[in-house]
Amino acid sequence: MKHFFNRSSGALAVHALGLTLALAALPAMAKQPSAAASAASQAELARKLEQLAAELAQVKAQLAQVQSQQVQPQQQPVQQAQASAQVSGQGGWNAVGSAAAPASGQVAVAAAAPAAEGPSTVLTGYGEINYNRPTRQSKDTQLDLRRFVIGLQHRINDRTKIVGELEVEHGVTSASDVGEVAVEQAYVEHQLTPTLAARGGLFLMPAGLLNETHEPTAFYGVERNFVETAIIPTTWREAGAQVIANFDNGLTLQGGLSTSFNLTKWDSASTEGRESPLGSIHQEGAKAKARSVGLFGAANWRGVPGLLVGASLFSGDATHKQAVADARITLGDVHARWTPGRWDLSALYARGYISNTDQLNLPNVGSPTLIPKTFDGWYLQGAYKLWQQGDYAFSPFVRLERFNTARAFADLGPGLTPDAARTEQVATVGANFWLTRSVVLKADYQRFRVNKDANRVNLGLGWSF
Repeated sequence: MKHFFNRSSGALAVHALGLTLALAALPAMAKQPSAAASAASQAELARKLEQLAAELAQVKAQLAQVQSQQVQPQQQPVQQAQASAQVSGQGGWNAVGSAAAPASGQVAVAAAAPAAEGPSTVLTGYGEINYNRPTRQSKDTQLDLRRFVIGLQHRINDRTKIVGELEVEHGVTSASDVGEVAVEQAYVEHQLTPTLAARGGLFLMPAGLLNETHEPTAFYGVERNFVETAIIPTTWREAGAQVIANFDNGLTLQGGLSTSFNLTKWDSASTEGRESPLGSIHQEGAKAKARSVGLFGAANWRGVPGLLVGASLFSGDATHKQAVADARITLGDVHARWTPGRWDLSALYARGYISNTDQLNLPNVGSPTLIPKTFDGWYLQGAYKLWQQGDYAFSPFVRLERFNTARAFADLGPGLTPDAARTEQVATVGANFWLTRSVVLKADYQRFRVNKDANRVNLGLGWSF
């Protein structure tokens, strides 16, 4: 036998063996000639034979039950681990160090898969502490508990679960501090079929490579890249409903209705819109204006091991009938990631467009930050797993990105139309060192082409579970 039994199961096995031998011996005993044999003794032997056969069947049933109980505890930890990995939606060491790991939309993909056995409630979380030292303006050096996030996922049954995440930024939150407490996700998901799931509530939008998978263990570098921060706002979340479809050929489709941006929040006297046009006007489900809704869709294909190719598109009215003109915001991106062997290569391009900005900007002519008509950016990134031993892994990387948060402005007339912003280019060189799959140390140097005073050295500590 391949199984090892405990004392009780061993006793049952010995008992079964004894009964089997007894059954085998009875017919032979019955056939031995005896002068005292009679019809009565023959009947007695037949009765004992039937009794022993019944006992043997009972012992075999008990033995099978004991074996089943011993196999289940051995399988349970594996099933629990699979369930935890499925619902966590984290990139971790595998996501940036392995060719077989998915690169984007992990939460969505895991959600649409059949439910695994395991604990009904799972605690998740991530956090990062970053140190930034400008090389030209060292007086601006700072250390920041950038974010601390706790997530709770509860599976009501094998088809329905609730997901929530609470985020604290910058360590302390009060009326006089810069910190923030925000709900990052809060939704209910129901599995309609093995292929199709539906989700409703506040969720991360399926855009780019980073927005849905943004744990510090899931990306290279101390800071999140600028394109997926300034052009695609991170972490971009909306309230609404969506469907997620996973197909056997590696294709994942997502689409639905959601709240949109709110251009009435635009502050032309602030520089916030210059740093991230959409980041300054997203609503995050906080008393969001919902006179108009947005439409969104995303497609990601993983049909070849180690390869991800995808795109996303969002479009929604952003004035909600509360401005001098209607304005529609459209944001799209295309992205790819390829992880052949020790290499990890990725590329992304994103572009945004806002309509009727001329009418919205006219009342604010002369202000420092008008609403741009278009904004875009792209990056190329390459990493190589140089060394690995056990859980330790070391991967140097390089990233080149170019982005412009005000590529063009709508024509306001001679002398009134602002000049387009200069395109910033940032080169980042650094490395990630994983202590375990859930803990990473990071270091890099960033060089800016336009704003040279922003050149800096960064150190970081991140974790996720």
